[in-house]
Amino acid sequence: MILKYNGVNKRAQVTVFVIVAIVVVVAVLGFLFLRGNISFGSGVPASLEPAYNYFLNCLEADTDSGVDILGSQGGYIYTEELIFDPGSSYMPFSSELNFLGNPVPYWYYVSGNGIQKEQIPSRNLMEEHLAKFVEDKIKSCDFNVLAEEGYVVEAAYTVNEPKASVQIGDSSVEVALDFPLVISKSGESATVRSHNVKVNSQLGKFYDVAREIYSYEQDSLFLENYGVDTLNAYAPVTGVDISCSPKIWAAENISSELRKGIEENTLSLKTEAGDYNLKDKEREYFVVPINSKGANVQFISLADWPYTFEVEPSEGNLLVASPVGNQPGLGVLGFCYVAYHYVYNVRYPVLVQIYSEGGEEVFQFPMAVLIQGNKPRQSLNGTAVDLGLPELCQYKVQDVQVSVYDSSLTPVDADIFFECLDTQCPIGKTTDGKLSAKFPQCVNGFISAKAKGYVNSRYIISTTKESQAEMILDKSYEKEIVLRKDGQIFTGNAVVSFIDKEGRRTKTIYYPEQKTVELSEGAYNIVVNTFSESTLKLQATTQEYCVDVPKGGIGSLFGASEKQCYTTQVPEQTLTSALSGGGKTNYFVLESELKNSNLVEMNFQSLPLPVNLEQLQQNYNLLDANNLEVMFR
Repeated sequence: MILKYNGVNKRAQVTVFVIVAIVVVVAVLGFLFLRGNISFGSGVPASLEPAYNYFLNCLEADTDSGVDILGSQGGYIYTEELIFDPGSSYMPFSSELNFLGNPVPYWYYVSGNGIQKEQIPSRNLMEEHLAKFVEDKIKSCDFNVLAEEGYVVEAAYTVNEPKASVQIGDSSVEVALDFPLVISKSGESATVRSHNVKVNSQLGKFYDVAREIYSYEQDSLFLENYGVDTLNAYAPVTGVDISCSPKIWAAENISSELRKGIEENTLSLKTEAGDYNLKDKEREYFVVPINSKGANVQFISLADWPYTFEVEPSEGNLLVASPVGNQPGLGVLGFCYVAYHYVYNVRYPVLVQIYSEGGEEVFQFPMAVLIQGNKPRQSLNGTAVDLGLPELCQYKVQDVQVSVYDSSLTPVDADIFFECLDTQCPIGKTTDGKLSAKFPQCVNGFISAKAKGYVNSRYIISTTKESQAEMILDKSYEKEIVLRKDGQIFTGNAVVSFIDKEGRRTKTIYYPEQKTVELSEGAYNIVVNTFSESTLKLQATTQEYCVDVPKGGIGSLFGASEKQCYTTQVPEQTLTSALSGGGKTNYFVLESELKNSNLVEMNFQSLPLPVNLEQLQQNYNLLDANNLEVMFR
């Protein structure tokens, strides 16, 4: 018999086999399900739940750890992904603030070359960092304790890498982890691929508050404005005092007191929780108008954090404001006064902390605060901009080698700057006395070298055609000052000045608060002025001043002029101190004298305590004639 192919019969056979296969598969699955040897979704048999719950605890703990790191590091976990900027003497900020040994990236800072920079993480970036952190940390979950109870846990890390996704909400953080986990015990097993945990956290809310505070700072510069107020409260800025003796401040003391004031006043800042309307009620001075959504907010700026303080004009470490009206020939004024105006540049960080009641959860980020010329910096508009590094300094194209030595030709490590017209550019620091670096091109510019223990030096150079500079720094020596008045030890108030023609060596101290001075070899005009308490009263006077002004009418065409006079009322004044002794001399200080002595002793003559303005002016005339004896001992 010959069998013939029939397509219809074959299709019927295939249908029968498919139905049989489905029945067999369903039967096997049903059998296994009833035995508890397979699970669907994330469910596991009751006997295996302790082991799986242990794994979920690992996942939850890793999530909590990641959330803590995000909060403590300004929304970053992997800070190495950021470009590290070490800062400079020009700008003290690096790209990170070291807070209790923990690197916290600045959300706003100024790089070492003076460029404003922002590095604010987005919520998506925070979620990506946390997901990566969970993927890495879950591999360290220790299942050895489960083995003691008979569980076998197999995590296929090498075959299927964990894959996490994160969603940060206002009150919770949810993590979904995808990777197969096989749990077995006593012949029962379960395979779970998807794992989910939800931890209570205010990370999302704290982040939103942080963004609002940051935006308000960039729009209003409220931190800089508080800093300016603190500057005016803790440092001499602008003023006029009635006095015939100079006003002298130590810049170091001003800097120290200002830093303490910044720390205390910054810590006093606070935000207002709840709804508010700026037009409806008056703001308290220390309240920042930000709705913190019930969270606590703290502003911190510690005194030992990066900080720079610059003030001009100054004489070394001193700010000296000289009186006007006590010089010979100025008796017409009828009184003495001291006017001063100082310009400050101050830079420091502020750390903003948003935290829960009790401090269990914290989100913190730092910002740089800059006061430039007694004023807040300019607001940052959108993209990063140049904050003040002069344009000339951005074009360093000329190779120059600088060598720095002392008077015995020993190499000196010094900070090198380049000056062209009214612009100064930081260049670098010599190593073993040498520095090879790029300089801006300039005709008749100056290389300046500054090193501790040496007098600043300048070297004229045209970088358009010269490529080498050798500089000698004079060593300075700290010497104790001992004053004698008419041969007897003097302990009263005095101003001692060592003045040279170039101004590089000029030093002034306020005695007895300051009793040491740094001197180097050179010619000085040494002046000592002493002051005693006075009750000298200056009567109220009316002064008439006359000036020639162009005459009106046709006479003005021929240069004719006429005298116009006006009067000035000078109120009664009481001088609290007056010149009572001193002297002057020209003296060339030898380095051998500085090397072989411990102190400088100066003897001057006393002057009569003035009881009227004429005697006060006579004292200033006598001072020029008084000889000053100088001895190095």
